[in-house]
Amino acid sequence: MSKKSVVSEAQEIQLAIELITLGARLQLLESEVSLSRERLIKLYKELKGVSPPKGMLPFSTDWFLTWQPNIHSSLFINIYNFLVENAGASGVQAVMKAYKLYLEQMPAAPGEEPLLSLTRAWTLVRFFQSNMLALAPCGKCKGKFVVNALDLNRDYLCGLCHMPSRAGKTRKAKDAAVLDAAALDAAAREDAAGEG
Repeated sequence: MSKKSVVSEAQEIQLAIELITLGARLQLLESEVSLSRERLIKLYKELKGVSPPKGMLPFSTDWFLTWQPNIHSSLFINIYNFLVENAGASGVQAVMKAYKLYLEQMPAAPGEEPLLSLTRAWTLVRFFQSNMLALAPCGKCKGKFVVNALDLNRDYLCGLCHMPSRAGKTRKAKDAAVLDAAALDAAAREDAAGEG
């Protein structure tokens, strides 16, 4: 049985803490940190106050290719590539640094989770490393966007230059519009009652 040094174990615990704080799932922790599953679960419970979520990791590239996730994924992977190529970052450290920069550019609304989770960002990097996904330049804005590596992408147009007709028309947006209309209607009735 090999003995771990106290310093290397402390570094592994610190890495696990940072990953958990950024929202890593247990499977990501097990892949990137050399602590036992039991210790990771205990650390997760201590930091989050709940057991780690169960279930499988995302395994399909399809999520990264839909309109809004594609924009967020493209931003993240471009930041990641810049850090790897220009700042000497590598491995999970590069993923964490890129994810922190992504969060600075795309902060989640109060009380909501970011669209791109750390686990999805880590999975995205793995999909790029296995050549399942690639970057293609938009024919209009010249930005580089996530595409399926096996698709024909010569005349690619990004989701920002060629928005889908239903873009931004989510149920949440519809509900907010109904509430805004009701508030305006109530305000108009109050004004009318005050004048009469």
